[in-house]
Amino acid sequence: MANTATEYIQHHLQNLTYGQLPAGFERVDAHGQFLETLTEPTWTIALTPLEAKAMGFWAIHVDSMFWSLLLGLVFAVLFSYVARRATSGVPGKLQNAIEAIVEFIDTSVRESFHGKNRLIAPLALTIFVWIFFMNLMDLVPVDWIPGLATLAGIPYMKMVPTTDPNITMSMSISVFFLMIFYWIKVKGVSGFIGDLALHPFSSDNLIAKAILIPINLLLETVSLLAKPVSLGLRLFGNMYAGELIFILIAMIGWTQLPLHFGWAVLHILVITLQAYIFMTLTIVYLSSVYEEH
Repeated sequence: MANTATEYIQHHLQNLTYGQLPAGFERVDAHGQFLETLTEPTWTIALTPLEAKAMGFWAIHVDSMFWSLLLGLVFAVLFSYVARRATSGVPGKLQNAIEAIVEFIDTSVRESFHGKNRLIAPLALTIFVWIFFMNLMDLVPVDWIPGLATLAGIPYMKMVPTTDPNITMSMSISVFFLMIFYWIKVKGVSGFIGDLALHPFSSDNLIAKAILIPINLLLETVSLLAKPVSLGLRLFGNMYAGELIFILIAMIGWTQLPLHFGWAVLHILVITLQAYIFMTLTIVYLSSVYEEH
């Protein structure tokens, strides 16, 4: 485990990374003790942040993948369980809670989405609940899971997937590709290009229109690409900051409990709000491709 405050923070912010180390790489353990020099490229778990960095782009954050998939499975099993046992009589507390969430999502979609697409409501429900579950892991005391992982011989274990930009950006890029897909499906390739090239500035004069097309393309392309970037980084930034504050509070010692409780209560609002914002912007972005200028 970490001995200094800096090592403690670095340990809790480091992902469990699997990737390939190059031949000739000198491996050391977490305490800097020499282990071996690799004679050939080797796929392995990174023992230090330096090894994780050396693994490059194709490295996988095993902990982020594990927790995100596990929480996605929890969402699917939980909602499927309630749906199969739903009753028209007096519902239980769990069914009431699930029905309230579904009704809330349905209302949000009806108010924000102006096209006709049967995918949007299930997609919005999945995004909201899945992100909420991933964010909720931030309320687990920061030393529990990493501590148990260390005892099991696992060097690192981050348990909040949304504090990993790889997770948040992959979700936002998926939304971006859905936008492009439905944009072309609804309006065709010519309509897609027309929306980018002929707006926001337009003119009936052919010469003026030709002059305005490059300007429109530049503005609309920047605006389009900014959507997934802002969508993913907003979620990551808010959750990463929240996790860092929990880690700093944990370093205080036994006097941390009042601060931890106070920040946890406030963070519940952040957790829910960030899931709602991501869901709402997804609905708005997908709705925009159905609108006629």
